[in-house]
Amino acid sequence: MTFELTPRTGPGATVVTAAESLVTTFAERAEAADAENEMCRENFDDLFTSGISSAFVPQELGGFGLESIHDWTLAIATLARGDASTAIAITMHHAIARRMAQIYSLANTDLGPDHELTRDLAAPLRKMASGEMLVCATATEIGTDNLHPVTEVVRHRHGDRDGWRINGQKIFVTMSPIATHVSTVARLRDDDGDNMANIVLPMDTPGLLPQNDWDALGMRGSGSQSVVFKDAWVPESALSRIGPWGKWSLKYLEFRAIANIVLVGAFLGIAEAAYDIALAKLLTRSRVGQLAAEQSGIQNLVGEMALELAQCRAVLGAAGVQMDEYCERHSTSAASMEDAHGLMNDYQTAKWTVNRGAIGVVSKAMDLLGGSGYTNSHVLGRLYRDVRAGPFMQPFGPAELREYVGQVTLGQYPER
Repeated sequence: MTFELTPRTGPGATVVTAAESLVTTFAERAEAADAENEMCRENFDDLFTSGISSAFVPQELGGFGLESIHDWTLAIATLARGDASTAIAITMHHAIARRMAQIYSLANTDLGPDHELTRDLAAPLRKMASGEMLVCATATEIGTDNLHPVTEVVRHRHGDRDGWRINGQKIFVTMSPIATHVSTVARLRDDDGDNMANIVLPMDTPGLLPQNDWDALGMRGSGSQSVVFKDAWVPESALSRIGPWGKWSLKYLEFRAIANIVLVGAFLGIAEAAYDIALAKLLTRSRVGQLAAEQSGIQNLVGEMALELAQCRAVLGAAGVQMDEYCERHSTSAASMEDAHGLMNDYQTAKWTVNRGAIGVVSKAMDLLGGSGYTNSHVLGRLYRDVRAGPFMQPFGPAELREYVGQVTLGQYPER
């Protein structure tokens, strides 16, 4: 395959190999999950057994010790060749695990050891490795963007404990039907003004209300229901400040760029699956005595697919390498806001390229197979519906994406 992506690190190779072992099994289960609009719990059992769900947990705590963003993206692309819904769902958990592992590792170095923080983070990381903790994540709300959440936390005393109370609603809470915890962002109002806060709560928290309302065109096995927070108690230990509400902060820019580029990998995986399905069929199909693969029109269309796929791989692979280099470069020294906007710009460039290219590849695969692919029960029908989810995933939608890339290219770095 032209520009085929390969792992760059040892832990990455381990995770990708584990993902490859699950592709066929996931593909066999995907049709039923799609038809029933339900998450395939067996897939997540396999992700745990294979070690993929705890990929970012440090080795001394029971995980693979994955650090490479490039290799993480490749692993998700590999899983998506079997079932994209499962692939995007596990990225939510991975993103939180990666951040915890990163803070744990920094607190465990000679540069500035923090034994209390190391101990506090080791506990949830061990639970992730043992399968006791599976975290879904969401930032999306109706009628606003990721920088201006309406969901709000305010000071509240619960018995003899000081803490917070959260109210609001989040949508696209992917993987929430089977998660043990949810990570979300909210507007924090106190004497210091309006801030963004990250909150991690158990899914069985009183006042945390799953809505069981997921019924979408595609990604039907992702469990991306809405969740309502109604006076849910938030202890101090479950909340951390990110930065000012309504503005990009360095921490939030970095986190969103790194966590979300991996989702782009899922759409590359969808395109690769559609490409393989179409080619396998064309090499055995004949029409009027001529093998389909020998027909010039089909050869031209397949050539276009191969070129689009190569472009997707090349850009996404390069973006993954750049993110790895960014993380290494700034592991012990803070980046500037301009650096972080450059990182987000790399993600947006990859998102634009892969989303458009993947839709094109899947659409051409359907053209090549004809009417047989135009059914909900056919795998191409599912891939076509799934691949359409890519462009509107935040940040950013297509219109905002072009504006953002233009701003960064011109050195007009947006605050919001």
